[in-house]
Amino acid sequence: MDLTLPLAAELLMPHRLPMRMVETLVAYAGQEGVVEARMSADGLLAAGDGRMDEVVLAELLAQAYAVVKGYGDCLAGNPVREGFLVGVKEAVFERPVFAGDRLRIAVRTVATVDGFAVTEGEVRRGDEQVAHGSLKLWIPEGDA
Repeated sequence: MDLTLPLAAELLMPHRLPMRMVETLVAYAGQEGVVEARMSADGLLAAGDGRMDEVVLAELLAQAYAVVKGYGDCLAGNPVREGFLVGVKEAVFERPVFAGDRLRIAVRTVATVDGFAVTEGEVRRGDEQVAHGSLKLWIPEGDA
């Protein structure tokens, strides 16, 4: 697989539509990266006025981390592993997000211990930060 960025997120994570919300890995630097997403009006995550549920923003952080981690796995010659969101340490929703919005999600690994990871990230719409938070994830060893 050609690992030149930008790279489609679906190549780097187990999520598939309609649950995959992130689209493209655009930047990577070791334990951090930037992923892009466009919020879809399709599905159950948008209200009638197009406003996205706030929980979507936490899921975007988790999916962005999955893509960054998957890219690191690929660079190391390993298969992409499955991971699980096991906790939200902090989630601050600063502005509403709407269907059609183009978002950039930046995440970085803060700590890893025994298959668990803590990541921090922010979600931006253009120059405007719309959310930030910190998540706990579990990435089992040996899963493909």
